[in-house]
Parts: sequence; structure tokens; C-alpha cells
Amino acid sequence: MTSVYDFSVLNQNNQSTPLESYRGKVLLIVNTATGCGLTPQYQGLQELYERYQDQGFEILDFPCNQFMGQAPGSAEEINSFCSLHYQTTFPRFAKVKVNGKEADPLYVWLKDQKAGPLGKRIEWNFAKFLIGRDGQVLERFSSKTDPQTIQEFIQKLL
Repeated sequence: MTSVYDFSVLNQNNQSTPLESYRGKVLLIVNTATGCGLTPQYQGLQELYERYQDQGFEILDFPCNQFMGQAPGSAEEINSFCSLHYQTTFPRFAKVKVNGKEADPLYVWLKDQKAGPLGKRIEWNFAKFLIGRDGQVLERFSSKTDPQTIQEFIQKLL
């Protein structure tokens, strides 16, 4: 695999979605959880999305229940929570595993492109990968990175 566009992922309805459909856009790929101390980052992510979506920016939300079971529930329950509490409108996909033998192939590739604080492991919920318009991983941000601090990187790419 040579770019993010080589992957297909399952959407929240478990239908295959080629990431090729995002070709030419700046992407922020985030593993999320609804029951985490970092869950309020949804607000900052939504603000970025509203500010830059018209300029070719997309956030791809991948719920992950691997960290202390902090993303329980069905896709409907997760969507309901995010809509009710944070009014999120960016695309949300099916739950994935980001570490271990069952890690989603997209996350295996993302981690191979940019190591983080724990090397190739995702350290926690809300780890973020910034993808350029060419489909390449440009930056990796830790779980604790406030979405607003990523704004300057996004602006440069748009």
C-alpha cells in the first residue's frame, strides 16, 4: 500500500467504503471513544470540520473500544451520543482495533508511516494522523493534542 487511497474501510453501516473517494482532500484520521476523559475533543474536531470542510478538509472518525472499553455500544448508540452531545457531522466509520494482531490494515499502515510516543503503537483514544492531499501521512499527533493546535498544520495544507 502506497497511500491512504489504497484502503477500503467499513462505514458505520458495515459497508465497504474506498478511501479513494477522499482523493485530493486533507484528512485527519482519529480513533475515538465516547466514554473517555478526552471525549470533549469531539467539540474541537467539529469546530475544525466546520471551519475547513469547504476548503477540502475531512475528518474520518474511527471508534475504538480497545482502551479500557471506552467506546461501548452500537454504531447507532455512538452516533446518537456524538450528535446529541457534540453535534458532530464528520464521517464516522465502523469500530476498529488499532493495535495488536487484529488491528485494522489502515491503522497498521498509518503506524508504519509515522511512529508516535510508544513507537508504532497507538497510545490511547484520540490519536490523530494528518494526511496530505496526495494521500501520504504528514504528521501524527498524540491523544492529548488539542484539535485546535492542529489548525496551523491544516491551514498550510489547504
